[in-house]
Amino acid sequence: MKKPCNAVLTQLLIVLFAAITLSSCISTKKTIYLQNKSTYSAGNATYENDLATYKLQPGDFLYINVTSLDPKNMTSFDGSERTEYQMQSEMGIYLKSYQVNDSGFIRFPVIGKVPVVGLSVNDVRDQLQKIMDDFYQMTTITVKLVNFKVSVLGEVARPGTFTVYQDKLNIFQALSLGGDLTDYGNRADVKIIRKTKSGGTEILRVNLLKDTLLELPGYYLQPDDVVYVEPLKSKTFAFTAFPYSIVLSTITTTLLILNFLK
Repeated sequence: MKKPCNAVLTQLLIVLFAAITLSSCISTKKTIYLQNKSTYSAGNATYENDLATYKLQPGDFLYINVTSLDPKNMTSFDGSERTEYQMQSEMGIYLKSYQVNDSGFIRFPVIGKVPVVGLSVNDVRDQLQKIMDDFYQMTTITVKLVNFKVSVLGEVARPGTFTVYQDKLNIFQALSLGGDLTDYGNRADVKIIRKTKSGGTEILRVNLLKDTLLELPGYYLQPDDVVYVEPLKSKTFAFTAFPYSIVLSTITTTLLILNFLK
């Protein structure tokens, strides 16, 4: 009786191990980014994306700093009320920034209304520099986008909201801020929740497994974008749907019966 019991036990353990392994196994085809055999075989590829440079929209905030070799030129721009702490803190920079109004303008000292909607940060800098050169000499304009924040949620290692100190950010850089996707993140259907120019909201779906993503609107993010990574269905099956308790209970009962018969 001992050998048959051991054989049955061995078979049950093999079945249980196989069930657990298959229920939690994830194919590498679902985890490798930017898959394209033709690109890999060529060894080189170039992708064009005209949305790489962010264009300003109403509601954006710009930090604008004017410096000059001539102190007299700084009378209207010195910001003497600013403390050192304010200039070093994110809140201080935010409070000293210029908001793009609904009409697409900012109001700048001496110059007045300046149209900026649809321009890049560098375009605004060049435009302001040209105007300032007509008023003053030896001045330098610095322009930075203040409100570039993105939120990363769902199946990522460290979900959260992140401040970005640059003018452009792609989706892979955003996901890296969140520690990358977990093994159970659905890389084939990542959602980007984005505000529209009309004040509404749209959802962009991107497939991280396809290299065609590099040329799509969802590749480069915009301020206040929310990136949501859904879990794969296999996660639900692996941790919820598979009846571990029933299987373990059955094995335990079988072992007790076999031990009794023995």
